[in-house]
Amino acid sequence: MRLPKDQLLEIFRETKALLEGHFQLTSGLHSPQYFQCAKVLQYPKYLHLFAGEIARHFEYSEIEVVISPAIGGIVVGTEVGRMLNVRTIFAERKEGAMELRRGFEISPGERVLIVEDVITTGGSTREVMDIVKQARGIVVGAGSVVDRSNGAVQFDAKHFSVLRMDVVAYKPEECPLCKDGGVAIKPGSRGNY
Repeated sequence: MRLPKDQLLEIFRETKALLEGHFQLTSGLHSPQYFQCAKVLQYPKYLHLFAGEIARHFEYSEIEVVISPAIGGIVVGTEVGRMLNVRTIFAERKEGAMELRRGFEISPGERVLIVEDVITTGGSTREVMDIVKQARGIVVGAGSVVDRSNGAVQFDAKHFSVLRMDVVAYKPEECPLCKDGGVAIKPGSRGNY
């Protein structure tokens, strides 16, 4: 059951998960829109809805473990793993690099699904893919709640997003919002919101 885009956007706006303004994204880029997925995922009915869309997309892919980049992907990744009845783990940053910690492991040949909340440049997802490959696991796919690139970001595995939309993002030196005197705020786990 794929929800229409306008209905999905209404859910994000209603829960204040889609913010309008002037934001500095985790990637360093600036944007007039910001998805704070934690705001929508705090509601079990929406977490269940979005995780269910991802789980259904990959349910016949013989997934053995779900891994998410911390911190944004953990909640949705855990719910997808629960729905698929598989082990769930996460990777986190240490000194700027994504790695497995807390005793988490991926076994050689293990079939892995990467689940993220929001994809902008795909950097975190690619870092987690590299972790899986270094452990000689098999990257079966990548799932996300939101793909801000509207599918422009490509991975060397099957990719599915509940919502795809093209959200404009600027390099800071090219940002028209900055040129108009605005100051970008940093929402999310590393910023103000």
